[in-house]
Amino acid sequence: MYVLPKEKQLAVLHLMVEGTSIRSAERLTGVHRDTIMRLLVRVGGQCRAMLDRWMKNLTLAHLECDEIWTYVLKKEGRIPVGVDTYGIGDQYVFVAIDETTKLIPCYAIGKRTKETTDRFMSDLADRLVVPVLFGPGRRPQISTDGWRAYPNAVDEAFGGSVDHGVLIKDYRNADMPGRYGPPEMVGADRRVINGDIDEEEICTSHIERQNLSIRTFLRRFTRLALGFSKKLENLAAAIALYVAHYNFCRMHGSLPGTPAMAAKIAGHPWTLAELVTEAESE
Repeated sequence: MYVLPKEKQLAVLHLMVEGTSIRSAERLTGVHRDTIMRLLVRVGGQCRAMLDRWMKNLTLAHLECDEIWTYVLKKEGRIPVGVDTYGIGDQYVFVAIDETTKLIPCYAIGKRTKETTDRFMSDLADRLVVPVLFGPGRRPQISTDGWRAYPNAVDEAFGGSVDHGVLIKDYRNADMPGRYGPPEMVGADRRVINGDIDEEEICTSHIERQNLSIRTFLRRFTRLALGFSKKLENLAAAIALYVAHYNFCRMHGSLPGTPAMAAKIAGHPWTLAELVTEAESE
C-alpha cells in the first residue's frame, strides 16, 4: 500500500493551515484531493485528541466567547423540507479566547441552539481552574454577545463561580449599496449578568478579531468563495488542525511567542512537524 511520504504530508498540511483550498493544494503538490482530505481528517482527529489532553487545568483571567457561521454541503435555505439537518446546512463554531494569552482553550461545533451552547460552556468549565465559590483567588471573567442561551449556560456550567458580562452591539445598514455593504455600529450595550465587574471591562473585540483569522486561514469559512465543507467531519477536522496550529505554532503579533507559550503550556514555538508528531502520539 502506498503511503504519502512525511515530507509531502507536511507540505500539504502547511498549505491547509495557511488558508489554501483543497483543490489549490492539489494543484500545488500533485497530491489528489481525496488523499488530501483523508490526511486532513486523520490529522485533524488526532489534533482534537491532543487538544483535549493539553487544554486542561488552565488559569485564564478573561474569556471572550462568540460564534462564527458557516455551512456544510448546502445552505440552510436550500435544504428540502423534511430532511434531517443535523450534519448539513448552517453550522456554528462556538469559540473561546483568552484576552491576555490569546489562547483558544476550547470550541464547539453545531447548530446555534441551547444544546450546543450548554455543551460549549460545560467543556470550557472543565478546562479552567476556577476558585471555590466565595473562596480566595480571582474569579475568571467571561464576556459574550447577546445570544440568549449564554446566561443560563454559563450559570449551569460554572455555578456562579465566574463573572459574566454581555455586550450587545447595535448596527444599522450602511449607505453603501449592495447586499454585502458592511453595517455601521451605532451603539453598544454592556450588561453585567453576574459578579462585581466594571461594565467597561466587558469586551468581545479579541474573539471577533479571531473570527477574522478563522475566515482568513480556513478557506471553507471565506465568504463569497467556492470553498465549503461537504461533510461535518471535514469541518471538525479543519477546525481542530487550525486551533492546534494557532495555539502551539503560530507566533501571535501581540505576544513574544505563541498563545501556548503565553499560557505557560509550551516552552517554545512548535514546528508543524512537532505538532503532527505530538498529535500522532495520541
